[in-house]
Amino acid sequence: MKTPDKPVYRRILLKLSGEAMMGEEAYGISPAVVQAVAEEVKEIRGLGVEVAMVIGGGNIYRGVAASASGMDRTSADHMGMLATVINSLALQDALEKIGIFTRVLSAIEMNRIAEPYIRRRAVRHLEKGRVVIFAGGTGNPFFTTDTAAALRAMEVKAQVILKATKVDGVYDRDPLIHPRAKKFEKLSYIQVLNLGLRIMDATAISLCMENRLPIIVFNLTQRGNIKRVVLGRKIGTKIGGGVAE
Repeated sequence: MKTPDKPVYRRILLKLSGEAMMGEEAYGISPAVVQAVAEEVKEIRGLGVEVAMVIGGGNIYRGVAASASGMDRTSADHMGMLATVINSLALQDALEKIGIFTRVLSAIEMNRIAEPYIRRRAVRHLEKGRVVIFAGGTGNPFFTTDTAAALRAMEVKAQVILKATKVDGVYDRDPLIHPRAKKFEKLSYIQVLNLGLRIMDATAISLCMENRLPIIVFNLTQRGNIKRVVLGRKIGTKIGGGVAE
């Protein structure tokens, strides 16, 4: 009789970019993508894995781009934070429609639609088997949702950050433009910083390095990849976690 697969992580933080929420659309939220992500999260919840999530807002609004066009950076970043709340509510709706209890905790208080972020409350939700979606970034301008993901992962003691992208790992060059781009199976935090690889921003990488929190970058568009990563399959690129810093 085959032994059931067991997850190698008990608690994870899944980081999704806002662009991933678009799917093949040019803007906004793709219902098909949101549904697919929800179903994969349900699968790993069925394995007993506690799931926290952070979602970017670039599919709706990018604060950095608006700032470059002349808008005040603080105002632009606050607008970007609100975009992450929209994405979080969309994913919460998809998860709850398939029977997964979900809580959205926002760094910006908006009590009618989301709970305020309180670390102990977030941990308690995870312990009760609820999926927790952290919205509103860090609540402060000048910080990306990558930094928010690193910060929240450490606060709730997640064992790994799963960074979901549209490519199957980290390359030395853009593989969509350069067919001979080299894929890395493993990287140290220092290599990521020194090579200028734009996986996550430097603040997020530095936070993970200081706290030895591993990051796995993988392809979200291939069905079943979230489960494969959780089960310890060699998917994507691993940063840190035993790789020399």
